[in-house]
Amino acid sequence: MTTGTRDAQNRTVTTMSQDLARSSRRPAATVLLTPFTRRTWCEAGYALIGLPLGVAGFAFTVATLSFGLGNAFLLIGLPLIAAGSIVARWFGVVDREVARRLLGVRVTEPAPLQVLPGFFGWMRSQLTDVVGWRARAYLLLRFPLSVASFVVAVFFWASGIAYVLWPAAWAAGLSHVMVRQNGVMQHVSPNYGSFYFDTWPRLGLLFAQGVILLLLAPWALRAVLMLDRWLIVGLLSPTASERVRDLEQTRAHAVDDSAARLRTIERDLHDGAQAQLVAVAMKLGLAKEKLGGGAGAAEEPDVKRALELVDTAHRTAREAINELRDLARGIHPPVLDRGLGPALSTLAARSAVPVELVVDVPERPSPAIETIAYFCAAELLANVAKHSGARRATVEAVHVPGMLRVRVTDDGKGGASQADGTGLRGLAERVRTVDGRLEIDSPPGGPTVVTVELPSHA
Repeated sequence: MTTGTRDAQNRTVTTMSQDLARSSRRPAATVLLTPFTRRTWCEAGYALIGLPLGVAGFAFTVATLSFGLGNAFLLIGLPLIAAGSIVARWFGVVDREVARRLLGVRVTEPAPLQVLPGFFGWMRSQLTDVVGWRARAYLLLRFPLSVASFVVAVFFWASGIAYVLWPAAWAAGLSHVMVRQNGVMQHVSPNYGSFYFDTWPRLGLLFAQGVILLLLAPWALRAVLMLDRWLIVGLLSPTASERVRDLEQTRAHAVDDSAARLRTIERDLHDGAQAQLVAVAMKLGLAKEKLGGGAGAAEEPDVKRALELVDTAHRTAREAINELRDLARGIHPPVLDRGLGPALSTLAARSAVPVELVVDVPERPSPAIETIAYFCAAELLANVAKHSGARRATVEAVHVPGMLRVRVTDDGKGGASQADGTGLRGLAERVRTVDGRLEIDSPPGGPTVVTVELPSHA
């Protein structure tokens, strides 16, 4: 099991523990309010959406595997199975995204497949693609769970709503239709065998039954979806070998980035501050000669020229000090010593675009995480000012259990992506060095929302 898988499963277990803890503290309020929470409605939506996705994925997997294996001796069989791996990966992307948005399940995206050259290289790569086969396994196992969650959701919610509303329909005269049942005229109403809910006392029992079903609906559906959560974490997250390869690539990017930053610092010191300090020393030497401290001490000192040289040296020294201060701030901004909130407030105040700041970080993350979050926000605000044409922006920094989320939103023209330049790609690589993730939502016309999620401690 990979580190990412264990982390995702731990987050799932933590969520369940927190739910149980809240339930034990406020059992009555929790039971009564749970049907009206956003999480409950998201899970119900997931159950409804999951059925067509589950049926489509199961049908595709069974059809391609059965036809491909049945015609493996022909030229079309193995290529069909190989092509099916691409579609299975696509199903995995969709399922991960739906689970992330509706269930809050977050797993690391598997690395893209490295395809060998040539047709047979392509086919070999697809047939040995572990991610594709794991996605197929998920599509097969997910099908009965999608049916079960759909049935549970429809039964509890539809029956509960119908039973709760039936007395009102009865009072409005919508159900006063008589039918003959075993020689006795009965109203058309819900019934258990010969027991009809066709009197007000019985309708009260029906209403109570509907309320109970509605109160139980979230918990019954949550129990079924918990199995789906475990399948997503176990089968749609990267494998151990992929995780190792991703860590190796991330480490290589981190080493390259560190080397590039050291070269930049060396170049800035050599070409900027060092050159200016050398100029200061030369001008002070000339001033010394003009004042009579050099080889020609017997000559009259040129005080006016000496003052000009000293003034120039003073300005140059101040510029060198400012450059050194900016260079040091680029390595570690001193404002971060007071925390991420004050640092982001400083960024928002300096931004060329009006920025609304929302900070909710009661627990300070580790210094490395704070530094990455600060520079991500700085780079994203710089992009907003340079490229988006936005009139305003919003920066949110929120601490959730085990995670720091920084989100920058602007009302600009949109269309931002990692493929457009090195800035966003560099941010994504920097975030990945601490096992974080960067997500960009920037449709043409805007708005642009860039979310950076980092672990609280590196």
